[in-house]
Amino acid sequence: MDLLDPLLLARWQFGLTTLYHFLFVPLTLGMSFTVAIFQTCWFRTANVKWLHLTRFFGKIFLINFAMGVVTGIVQEFQFGMNWSDYSRFVGDVFGAPLAFEGLMAFFFEATFIGLWIFGWDRLPKALHLATIWIAAIGATLSAYFILAANAFMQNPVGYQMSADGRRAELTDIGAVLSNRVVLAAFPHTMFAAFMFTAGVIISVSAWQLARRRNEVMMRSSLRFGLWAMIIAFAGTFLSGDQLGLQMVATQPMKMAAAEALFHTACGADASFSVFTLGTPDGTHELFSIRIPYLLAFLSEHDFSACVEGINDLNAQYAQQWPDLAQQVDGSFAPTLWITYWAFRWMMGLGGIAVLVAIAGLWFTRKGAKREVPQWAWRIAIWSYPLSLLAILVGWVFTEMGRQPWIVFSLMLTQDGVSPGVPGWTVLISLISFTLIYAALAVVEVGLIIRTAKKGPDPLPDPDAPAADRHETPTTVY
Repeated sequence: MDLLDPLLLARWQFGLTTLYHFLFVPLTLGMSFTVAIFQTCWFRTANVKWLHLTRFFGKIFLINFAMGVVTGIVQEFQFGMNWSDYSRFVGDVFGAPLAFEGLMAFFFEATFIGLWIFGWDRLPKALHLATIWIAAIGATLSAYFILAANAFMQNPVGYQMSADGRRAELTDIGAVLSNRVVLAAFPHTMFAAFMFTAGVIISVSAWQLARRRNEVMMRSSLRFGLWAMIIAFAGTFLSGDQLGLQMVATQPMKMAAAEALFHTACGADASFSVFTLGTPDGTHELFSIRIPYLLAFLSEHDFSACVEGINDLNAQYAQQWPDLAQQVDGSFAPTLWITYWAFRWMMGLGGIAVLVAIAGLWFTRKGAKREVPQWAWRIAIWSYPLSLLAILVGWVFTEMGRQPWIVFSLMLTQDGVSPGVPGWTVLISLISFTLIYAALAVVEVGLIIRTAKKGPDPLPDPDAPAADRHETPTTVY
């Protein structure tokens, strides 16, 4: 393996920067709605507890949002730096949803976040509340447009090839924005984002409660986080089922790779693999533990359905694209151990996160005769990475499972890299980005930890005058 291979390095760079950027995206999506909900509670009840929670989690939201903006800008440049042939081939289609995201959704979001930050005691309370809700909606629209662009890479629609066959041309923006893949991926991504946000709320609240700080406020936020985790997990599970159906319909090789299914199977033989060992060349199964019928049901909601296997799909694709088959040495399958285990880690980590939330509801239930033990608080505090890691390995599965295609059925990944770019220049930028991002990570984590440890401002004395207990803040940040 050539360590200075431009394709290899370009893939590593895009993968690392994308995953790093996505560390901040789900928290931005979920925390924006959380802050909006807390402020709505304050608006409706005039209970200052909700005001302080709004300000507290609002600080975490803004720290994370700023870092997401910084790291997201780099993503756009990479298309021209390392993937110019890909940009030239698909830019006419791919650029449309990205333009919607940048020119409409992001500026929409950023404008109203600014109004929210500086609008305390300058805007009427109802109007100020509306700004954070609009900002949350803007963040959601931004996510949708990005997912629509990615969905084209998974399932190309709304295009035609140019006369010379060198690029895809947009013919139907409506088809791109209503791609069956994005309609399934969007709710799945949003619910997963709420899971991570709930995990952060649980962790921060548990840290404060374990030290008996701000107990009235933190108990409310903890219960909110626990219930949000359970509800979001249910949404993630159901939307993931629908996304799986679309994956089988549009990218059957990805499902076959996720299950290490080498030969087409039907009914009882189309079983879900709990654990599988295969040959080093990834063409045959050596040992497995399987649940009969389950894969058939997950693939088509039919216990008697047939699921295509890796070897059969390879033969089909080699016949369909004979020239491309030579470029990929006859195998259109992704790296099996990555897709197989990423799929299972995604489900397993998400399942553990919701079990922690269920246990948390039991420990903090009304009428509990014993105090929450310290070991339970420690588990809650350190549980926050579970859903985030599930999201990250889920994205690894989504993108690695598409390989060797950069645009499924249209363009191989190796054909999208910039020509004439030497490997050492990509290596320099990879190292530079890695070091810069590491420094930014230290700053981000440090700011959030310091904010979380400080906690919200203490509630006013209940014996204080009512005006002091419900006063609108003169400043927030």
